[in-house]
Order: sequence, then C-alpha cells, then structure tokens
Amino acid sequence: MMNKKNSKENFLSRKQFQLLIVCVTMGFIIGYSYNQAKDNRDAGSTNEELLEQEDSYREELIAQQERNKELSEEANALQEKIRKYEKSFVASKKDYTKLVEEAEDLRLLLGDLNAEGKGIRIALQDGDYDPKSANPNDYIVHESHIFKLLNELKISGAQAIAINGQRVLANSYIRCNGPVITIDGKQHPAPFVVEAVGDSATLIAALNLNGGVVDQLLNDNIVVSLEEDQKLTMPKAKVES
Repeated sequence: MMNKKNSKENFLSRKQFQLLIVCVTMGFIIGYSYNQAKDNRDAGSTNEELLEQEDSYREELIAQQERNKELSEEANALQEKIRKYEKSFVASKKDYTKLVEEAEDLRLLLGDLNAEGKGIRIALQDGDYDPKSANPNDYIVHESHIFKLLNELKISGAQAIAINGQRVLANSYIRCNGPVITIDGKQHPAPFVVEAVGDSATLIAALNLNGGVVDQLLNDNIVVSLEEDQKLTMPKAKVES
C-alpha cells in the first residue's frame, strides 16, 4: 500500500517538474520573442528616421544644386551684359569724349571751374563828352551794350566770360546805374573790360562783322578796343553763402 502511494507521489512530482520546465521554457521563449520584437521595432524606427533624414538631405542637395544653377546662369547673363557695355563703350568712345567736352564747357559757363586759355579782351569806355549833345546818355556805356557784346561772345563759342575780373554766369543779373554797372549785386565803374576764353580768331571775326557788335558800339559813340590774349585766367565763381 505504501509503495503504491509513494509511486503516485513520485509520479505527481515528475508531472509537476515537467510542467515547471515547460512553463519556464515558455516564459523564456515569450520573453525572448518580446525582446526580439522590441528590438525589431526600435531598429525599424531608427531605420525610418534615417531614411527620412536621408530624403531630407537629398531634397536639400537638389535644391542647392538648382540654386547654384540659377546663380551660374545669372552670373553668365551679367558677364554678357558687361561685355555688351564694353563693346558699346568702345563703339561710342568718340561720342563719350564729345559729351565730356560739352559737360566741361557747361561747367565753365556756370563758373564751376577755373578758366584758362587763349581768348580776347574787349574794353568799353564812355565816349568823349560832346557839349553839343543834349543827352549825356548818348555817349555812355549802358547794359544794352554789355548784353550785345555778351550775347555775341556766347554765340561765337566763348567758354568763359568775365567783366572787370568778375565771372559772368548764365543767370547773372546785369544792370546799369549811371556811370557804373552792377553784376550780381557788385558794382563796377568804367572802363568795362570784358574777357572771353575761346577761339580768339573766331571771336574777333564774329565781333568785327560788318554791321556787327563793334560797329553798333562805335555808332553809339562807345570807345572800343579789342585785342587777343594768349593766356587768360579766370577763377571760378564764388558762391555767396
């Protein structure tokens, strides 16, 4: 009876032991599978992030290459534009030189530059007193005489003009006041010495035309003297502050 009982207990113990081994084995397998699945998920997540980062880098590289292409095309266009400007400049060098000369002439007329060069000098004086004349204005220099002379000089190409050393500008105001003339607020007594920088031969020929300015001044009893000067010097106009 005891042997049968012990045999039954031993059988149960073997069953329990086998069940324990199965449970332990199953637990190990389940734990291993879980860890493996977790590792696979982590690896998959990491791979996905790497792929996304790689795609982002690829897109950025493509965008940078496109931008470099645009900049290269823009640089080529600018270089072509510069070449066209250079060719245009070479082709129009004569025109450019002419424009520079015209600009210099305008600056001289405006009194912005010192004037120096060949030219002429004209002196105007009141005529000798004539007691037979009822009007003393018949033999003195008026602003109209000055204007005639200045206009003829400008038309004939004078680059710079001065009266008694004062530069005459394009907008100068000249007024006669008895025996003196006022230029831009400054008075000058007779004789009035007008200097003009320019081609002296052209200026003299223009003034000495028959019926020209000199003849008109002489007819108005004005004493006129005209001479050529090889080196006239005129300072630039002073701007009153």
